[in-house]
Amino acid sequence: KDKLTYLPEGLQESLITASGLFKFATDFFKELFKKPYEFKETLNQAYRLGYGSLLLVGVSSFIMGIVFTLQTRPTLLEFGAESYIPAMVSVAIIREIGPVITGMICAGKVGSGIGADLGSMKVTEQIDAMAVSGTNPFKYIVVTRVLAMTLALPILVFYADFVGLIGSYLGANVGGNISVQLFFIQSIEAISFMDVVPATVKSFFFGFAIALVGCYKGYTTRNGTVGVGMSANSAVVVASLLVFLIDLVAVQVTQFFY
Repeated sequence: KDKLTYLPEGLQESLITASGLFKFATDFFKELFKKPYEFKETLNQAYRLGYGSLLLVGVSSFIMGIVFTLQTRPTLLEFGAESYIPAMVSVAIIREIGPVITGMICAGKVGSGIGADLGSMKVTEQIDAMAVSGTNPFKYIVVTRVLAMTLALPILVFYADFVGLIGSYLGANVGGNISVQLFFIQSIEAISFMDVVPATVKSFFFGFAIALVGCYKGYTTRNGTVGVGMSANSAVVVASLLVFLIDLVAVQVTQFFY
Protein backbone atom coordinates (compact mmCIF):
# COMPACT_ATOMS: atom_id res chain seq x y z
CA LYS A 1 0.00 0.00 0.00
CA ASP A 2 2.93 2.36 0.69
CA LYS A 3 3.93 2.16 -2.98
CA LEU A 4 0.53 3.56 -3.98
CA THR A 5 0.62 6.70 -1.84
CA TYR A 6 0.91 8.95 -4.89
CA LEU A 7 -2.53 7.78 -6.08
CA PRO A 8 -5.88 9.11 -4.82
CA GLU A 9 -7.08 7.27 -1.71
CA GLY A 10 -10.17 5.86 -3.43
CA LEU A 11 -8.08 4.44 -6.27
CA GLN A 12 -5.63 2.98 -3.76
CA GLU A 13 -8.39 1.10 -1.99
CA SER A 14 -9.83 -0.12 -5.30
CA LEU A 15 -6.47 -1.50 -6.44
CA ILE A 16 -5.82 -3.14 -3.06
CA THR A 17 -9.28 -4.75 -3.13
CA ALA A 18 -8.81 -5.96 -6.72
CA SER A 19 -5.42 -7.52 -5.97
CA GLY A 20 -6.72 -9.03 -2.74
CA LEU A 21 -9.71 -10.57 -4.52
CA PHE A 22 -7.46 -11.99 -7.23
CA LYS A 23 -5.20 -13.63 -4.65
CA PHE A 24 -8.25 -14.86 -2.74
CA ALA A 25 -9.67 -16.42 -5.91
CA THR A 26 -6.31 -18.06 -6.65
CA ASP A 27 -6.17 -19.53 -3.14
CA PHE A 28 -9.75 -20.76 -3.54
CA PHE A 29 -8.95 -22.80 -6.64
CA LYS A 30 -5.78 -24.14 -5.00
CA GLU A 31 -7.69 -25.36 -1.94
CA LEU A 32 -10.79 -26.52 -3.83
CA PHE A 33 -9.23 -29.75 -5.09
CA LYS A 34 -7.24 -30.58 -1.98
CA LYS A 35 -8.41 -33.07 0.62
CA PRO A 36 -10.33 -33.16 2.88
CA TYR A 37 -13.46 -32.26 0.91
CA GLU A 38 -15.93 -30.52 3.19
CA PHE A 39 -19.11 -31.85 1.55
CA LYS A 40 -21.21 -31.63 4.70
CA GLU A 41 -20.26 -28.03 5.42
CA THR A 42 -20.77 -27.08 1.77
CA LEU A 43 -24.32 -28.49 1.84
CA ASN A 44 -24.94 -26.71 5.14
CA GLN A 45 -23.84 -23.40 3.65
CA ALA A 46 -25.88 -24.00 0.49
CA TYR A 47 -28.94 -24.48 2.69
CA ARG A 48 -28.20 -21.39 4.79
CA LEU A 49 -27.34 -19.09 1.90
CA GLY A 50 -29.67 -20.46 -0.77
CA TYR A 51 -32.75 -21.58 1.11
CA GLY A 52 -32.50 -18.56 3.38
CA SER A 53 -32.87 -16.28 0.34
CA LEU A 54 -35.90 -18.01 -1.21
CA LEU A 55 -38.57 -15.77 0.31
CA LEU A 56 -36.87 -12.47 -0.53
CA VAL A 57 -36.00 -13.59 -4.06
CA GLY A 58 -39.52 -14.93 -4.65
CA VAL A 59 -41.31 -11.79 -3.43
CA SER A 60 -39.00 -9.48 -5.38
CA SER A 61 -39.31 -11.51 -8.60
CA PHE A 62 -43.09 -11.74 -8.27
CA ILE A 63 -43.41 -7.97 -7.89
CA MET A 64 -40.98 -7.31 -10.74
CA GLY A 65 -43.00 -9.60 -13.02
CA ILE A 66 -46.20 -7.69 -12.28
CA VAL A 67 -44.62 -4.23 -12.53
CA PHE A 68 -42.72 -4.97 -15.75
CA THR A 69 -45.86 -6.29 -17.45
CA LEU A 70 -48.00 -3.36 -16.32
CA GLN A 71 -45.37 -0.85 -17.46
CA THR A 72 -44.89 -2.35 -20.92
CA ARG A 73 -48.52 -3.06 -21.70
CA PRO A 74 -49.61 0.56 -22.53
CA THR A 75 -46.76 0.91 -25.05
CA LEU A 76 -47.59 -2.37 -26.77
CA LEU A 77 -51.27 -1.39 -26.88
CA GLU A 78 -50.39 1.74 -28.89
CA PHE A 79 -48.90 -0.47 -31.61
CA GLY A 80 -51.60 -3.13 -31.40
CA ALA A 81 -49.08 -5.65 -30.15
CA GLU A 82 -50.70 -6.66 -26.87
CA SER A 83 -50.51 -10.32 -27.88
CA TYR A 84 -46.71 -10.13 -27.72
CA ILE A 85 -46.70 -9.44 -23.97
CA PRO A 86 -46.05 -13.06 -22.86
CA ALA A 87 -43.20 -13.52 -25.35
CA MET A 88 -41.53 -10.20 -24.61
CA VAL A 89 -41.80 -10.49 -20.84
CA SER A 90 -40.57 -14.09 -20.74
CA VAL A 91 -37.47 -13.28 -22.80
CA ALA A 92 -36.71 -10.23 -20.65
CA ILE A 93 -37.12 -12.17 -17.40
CA ILE A 94 -35.05 -15.16 -18.54
CA ARG A 95 -32.26 -13.14 -20.12
CA GLU A 96 -31.83 -10.26 -17.72
CA ILE A 97 -34.37 -9.50 -15.01
CA GLY A 98 -34.25 -12.87 -13.24
CA PRO A 99 -30.45 -13.24 -13.02
CA VAL A 100 -29.70 -9.60 -12.20
CA ILE A 101 -32.47 -9.15 -9.61
CA THR A 102 -31.45 -12.40 -7.92
CA GLY A 103 -27.79 -11.39 -8.03
CA MET A 104 -28.48 -7.98 -6.51
CA ILE A 105 -30.65 -9.43 -3.75
CA CYS A 106 -27.98 -12.00 -2.88
CA ALA A 107 -25.28 -9.33 -3.03
CA GLY A 108 -27.17 -7.45 -0.34
CA LYS A 109 -28.35 -10.33 1.81
CA VAL A 110 -25.70 -13.01 1.35
CA GLY A 111 -22.74 -10.71 0.75
CA SER A 112 -23.36 -8.69 3.91
CA GLY A 113 -24.17 -11.84 5.89
CA ILE A 114 -20.94 -13.58 4.94
CA GLY A 115 -18.92 -10.43 5.52
CA ALA A 116 -20.39 -9.91 8.99
CA ASP A 117 -20.14 -13.62 9.86
CA LEU A 118 -16.49 -13.99 8.93
CA GLY A 119 -15.69 -10.55 10.27
CA SER A 120 -17.03 -11.54 13.69
CA MET A 121 -14.99 -14.75 13.58
CA LYS A 122 -11.90 -12.74 12.66
CA VAL A 123 -12.10 -10.14 15.41
CA THR A 124 -12.94 -12.76 18.04
CA GLU A 125 -9.92 -14.79 16.90
CA GLN A 126 -11.99 -17.87 16.04
CA ILE A 127 -10.18 -18.19 12.72
CA ASP A 128 -6.80 -18.13 14.46
CA ALA A 129 -8.03 -20.74 16.91
CA MET A 130 -9.05 -23.03 14.03
CA ALA A 131 -5.58 -22.72 12.50
CA VAL A 132 -3.93 -23.52 15.84
CA SER A 133 -6.13 -26.59 16.29
CA GLY A 134 -4.95 -28.02 12.98
CA THR A 135 -8.00 -27.15 10.86
CA ASN A 136 -7.51 -25.31 7.59
CA PRO A 137 -9.74 -22.25 8.21
CA PHE A 138 -9.60 -21.06 4.59
CA LYS A 139 -10.86 -24.36 3.24
CA TYR A 140 -13.52 -24.86 5.93
CA ILE A 141 -14.80 -21.28 6.02
CA VAL A 142 -14.12 -19.73 2.61
CA VAL A 143 -14.09 -22.60 0.10
CA THR A 144 -17.35 -24.08 1.39
CA ARG A 145 -19.21 -20.76 1.27
CA VAL A 146 -17.95 -19.75 -2.17
CA LEU A 147 -18.68 -23.17 -3.65
CA ALA A 148 -22.11 -23.32 -2.02
CA MET A 149 -23.16 -19.90 -3.32
CA THR A 150 -21.76 -20.61 -6.79
CA LEU A 151 -23.99 -23.68 -7.04
CA ALA A 152 -27.01 -22.24 -5.24
CA LEU A 153 -27.47 -18.99 -7.15
CA PRO A 154 -28.36 -20.57 -10.54
CA ILE A 155 -31.08 -22.55 -8.74
CA LEU A 156 -32.36 -19.33 -7.22
CA VAL A 157 -32.37 -17.75 -10.69
CA PHE A 158 -34.57 -20.54 -12.11
CA TYR A 159 -36.88 -20.11 -9.15
CA ALA A 160 -36.96 -16.33 -9.67
CA ASP A 161 -37.74 -16.77 -13.38
CA PHE A 162 -40.69 -19.04 -12.62
CA VAL A 163 -42.12 -16.78 -9.93
CA GLY A 164 -41.56 -13.73 -12.15
CA LEU A 165 -43.56 -15.32 -14.95
CA ILE A 166 -46.41 -16.03 -12.54
CA GLY A 167 -46.36 -12.37 -11.53
CA SER A 168 -46.30 -11.38 -15.18
CA TYR A 169 -49.36 -13.54 -15.87
CA LEU A 170 -51.27 -11.80 -13.09
CA GLY A 171 -50.13 -8.42 -14.41
CA ALA A 172 -51.31 -9.31 -17.90
CA ASN A 173 -54.76 -10.12 -16.53
CA VAL A 174 -55.17 -6.82 -14.67
CA GLY A 175 -56.51 -5.12 -17.79
CA GLY A 176 -56.94 -8.09 -20.08
CA ASN A 177 -58.02 -11.68 -20.21
CA ILE A 178 -55.54 -14.40 -21.13
CA SER A 179 -55.64 -17.99 -20.00
CA VAL A 180 -52.82 -19.60 -18.04
CA GLN A 181 -52.28 -22.18 -20.77
CA LEU A 182 -52.04 -19.62 -23.58
CA PHE A 183 -49.77 -17.31 -21.58
CA PHE A 184 -47.22 -19.99 -20.71
CA ILE A 185 -47.33 -21.61 -24.18
CA GLN A 186 -46.49 -18.26 -25.78
CA SER A 187 -43.85 -17.61 -23.11
CA ILE A 188 -42.09 -20.94 -23.58
CA GLU A 189 -42.23 -20.75 -27.39
CA ALA A 190 -40.45 -17.38 -27.29
CA ILE A 191 -37.55 -18.72 -25.22
CA SER A 192 -34.60 -20.20 -27.10
CA PHE A 193 -31.55 -22.18 -26.06
CA MET A 194 -29.41 -19.04 -26.35
CA ASP A 195 -31.65 -17.25 -23.87
CA VAL A 196 -31.29 -19.83 -21.12
CA VAL A 197 -27.64 -20.87 -21.35
CA PRO A 198 -25.94 -17.42 -21.09
CA ALA A 199 -28.25 -16.45 -18.22
CA THR A 200 -27.40 -19.67 -16.40
CA VAL A 201 -23.67 -19.36 -16.98
CA LYS A 202 -23.46 -15.79 -15.76
CA SER A 203 -25.48 -16.69 -12.65
CA PHE A 204 -22.64 -19.07 -11.66
CA PHE A 205 -20.24 -16.13 -11.91
CA PHE A 206 -22.63 -13.94 -9.91
CA GLY A 207 -22.70 -16.47 -7.09
CA PHE A 208 -18.94 -16.92 -7.15
CA ALA A 209 -18.25 -13.17 -7.08
CA ILE A 210 -20.78 -12.43 -4.31
CA ALA A 211 -19.46 -15.13 -1.98
CA LEU A 212 -15.81 -14.39 -2.79
CA VAL A 213 -16.21 -10.69 -1.99
CA GLY A 214 -18.12 -11.42 1.24
CA CYS A 215 -15.47 -13.91 2.37
CA TYR A 216 -12.59 -11.60 1.44
CA LYS A 217 -14.03 -8.62 3.28
CA GLY A 218 -14.87 -10.70 6.33
CA TYR A 219 -11.57 -12.60 6.35
CA THR A 220 -9.56 -9.36 6.25
CA THR A 221 -11.60 -7.49 8.86
CA ARG A 222 -9.69 -5.20 11.23
CA ASN A 223 -10.48 -2.62 13.92
CA GLY A 224 -12.70 -4.80 16.07
CA THR A 225 -16.48 -4.63 16.00
CA VAL A 226 -16.44 -1.38 14.05
CA GLY A 227 -14.58 -3.17 11.29
CA VAL A 228 -17.26 -5.88 11.14
CA GLY A 229 -19.90 -3.36 10.11
CA MET A 230 -17.53 -1.77 7.61
CA SER A 231 -16.73 -5.17 6.09
CA ALA A 232 -20.41 -6.05 5.71
CA ASN A 233 -21.19 -2.71 4.09
CA SER A 234 -18.17 -2.87 1.79
CA ALA A 235 -19.05 -6.42 0.75
CA VAL A 236 -22.48 -5.29 -0.45
CA VAL A 237 -21.06 -2.37 -2.46
CA VAL A 238 -18.28 -4.35 -4.14
CA ALA A 239 -20.45 -7.42 -4.80
CA SER A 240 -23.22 -5.31 -6.35
CA LEU A 241 -20.69 -3.57 -8.60
CA LEU A 242 -19.22 -6.91 -9.69
CA VAL A 243 -22.69 -8.24 -10.54
CA PHE A 244 -23.20 -5.34 -12.94
CA LEU A 245 -19.70 -5.67 -14.42
CA ILE A 246 -20.09 -9.42 -14.97
CA ASP A 247 -23.49 -8.83 -16.55
CA LEU A 248 -22.02 -6.21 -18.88
CA VAL A 249 -19.26 -8.59 -20.01
CA ALA A 250 -21.75 -11.47 -20.38
CA VAL A 251 -24.04 -9.38 -22.59
CA GLN A 252 -21.13 -8.36 -24.81
CA VAL A 253 -19.90 -11.95 -25.15
CA THR A 254 -23.41 -13.25 -25.84
CA GLN A 255 -23.85 -10.82 -28.74
CA PHE A 256 -21.30 -12.81 -30.76
CA PHE A 257 -23.59 -15.86 -30.74
CA TYR A 258 -26.78 -14.19 -31.98
